[in-house]
Amino acid sequence: MEGLKDKVIVFAGAGGIATAAAKYLGQGGARVVVGDILLASAECAALTCGEAGGEGVAAVADISDEAQVKSLMELALSTYGRIDGLFNVAANLSPAEVARDTNVVDIELDAWRRTLDVNLTGYLLTCKHAIPHIIAAGGGSVVNTISAAVYGGMPVNVAYQATKAGVGALTRHIARKYGKQRVRANSVSPGLVLTEQLKRHLPQDTRDQVLLTTPSFRHGAPGDIGAMTAFLLSDLGEWVTGQAICVDGGATMRP
Repeated sequence: MEGLKDKVIVFAGAGGIATAAAKYLGQGGARVVVGDILLASAECAALTCGEAGGEGVAAVADISDEAQVKSLMELALSTYGRIDGLFNVAANLSPAEVARDTNVVDIELDAWRRTLDVNLTGYLLTCKHAIPHIIAAGGGSVVNTISAAVYGGMPVNVAYQATKAGVGALTRHIARKYGKQRVRANSVSPGLVLTEQLKRHLPQDTRDQVLLTTPSFRHGAPGDIGAMTAFLLSDLGEWVTGQAICVDGGATMRP
């Protein structure tokens, strides 16, 4: 992909989608700095970028902790000297945490707060500490991960839905506030993407039911989201900002 050569992209979060994005970025000659609560997951994305033709380093980072967010940005600056982009893909999605995220009547406040801390406040913190460096580098791109749940609603996972809607507002704020300083911001909204984790935990009958309601002939793959993310982080996406882009096989259709 054009428009990525030597760009330094900080990843807040790892996993299947992040690794797929890292591959596309590496093929374009980018360098990634990947932070995740699981070092092995962060290392996988960084290694994938390097094997594809770029470079990468990894670190442990819980984005709900401001000190750890600062350290992640400092790692990018000390290793590569600049920050050109930010990809927020972390989420409070371990099976145990998802089970605690019930509905507006039953959810316990500590479960609600933990999801807000990671999914919304964490994105605020990474943007807060990345954007000044992106401006100093001459501009760049922020890509935030949201969800189709923002549009369709779900009977459970109330905290997850609320945080993803909040991330959409955060994205538009950044696009409006910092556009003249050459910072663009967009959200990517994945549909059902069969990451390795989801393959392990999502029953086949649920997959089949979702596919029946989707215009596409297949479920999503991590590379579908990775390709869109890489485009938005590249110079090819320079005139796209403030948008929420649904990559979901047509499950979400809106003007």
